Amino acid sequence: MKSSSIIPQRLPLERRSVARLLAPLEMAAENSVHFISKSLGQFENGGSTYSLPRFIYLGPKGGGDTIRIGILAAIHGDEPEGALALTRFVEILENNREISKGYALFLYPVCNPTGFEDNTSHSRAGADLDREFWKDTSEPEVRYLQSEIWMHAFDGIITLRSSDSADGLYGHAAGVVLSEHLLEPALKEAEQFLPRSERRAIDGLTAEHGIIRDDHSGVLKSPLGLRRPPFEIVLQSPQSAPLHRQAEAFSAALQTILREYRYLIAIGQNI
Repeated sequence: MKSSSIIPQRLPLERRSVARLLAPLEMAAENSVHFISKSLGQFENGGSTYSLPRFIYLGPKGGGDTIRIGILAAIHGDEPEGALALTRFVEILENNREISKGYALFLYPVCNPTGFEDNTSHSRAGADLDREFWKDTSEPEVRYLQSEIWMHAFDGIITLRSSDSADGLYGHAAGVVLSEHLLEPALKEAEQFLPRSERRAIDGLTAEHGIIRDDHSGVLKSPLGLRRPPFEIVLQSPQSAPLHRQAEAFSAALQTILREYRYLIAIGQNI
């Protein structure tokens, strides 16, 4: 008679807390009259109800129409660095509101809440949300974000990402003009805190001095055919770098993009 053996049950991993991650941003919103916390939508997964965290930062009035920028992070749940960097960014804005003059900034720090809880790239439904945009997707997180892009008619969309294979900072930009006037100075400023990647190929795409001008189908971006499409930039940090340096690098890059884009608007350049 064979001896019986007990196969140990694998215990479920403890889920990470979105609320804990966002606590500094929520506290900042409670203490500010121009920084607002207003979550977006609701969807269910595994018997739990989720929403997408959304914060709105209203800068001082500028000389023209308000410039609306969407800044998104943690579209992959195992990349929380961008969400943490937004806390640092808001702290800097609160100490120097002139940086945000003329802007309304829509911050989406955790675009994949179930993936963040599980520390996985994909959502709990198994979807790579970054590849689902404008494909008639059924993924609720993507549908809500698509609605935001349509409704607010953003002048710019900035996505914060991190990579476990990157050797330095790099970015994607749609077009040579944007690469030259927004992404290049943003990366240059961020190099105070982290080096820039000099690889000739990144993520299977041709790169030059840390700038990729091609993109993948379905990535988080605006739909085709808009009369006035927004500028679109993806910033990537090396995940192996110290977290505080990633936060500072992202924050420096974001400040630079706001400053340079405001300048382009002021001189009337068609971007």
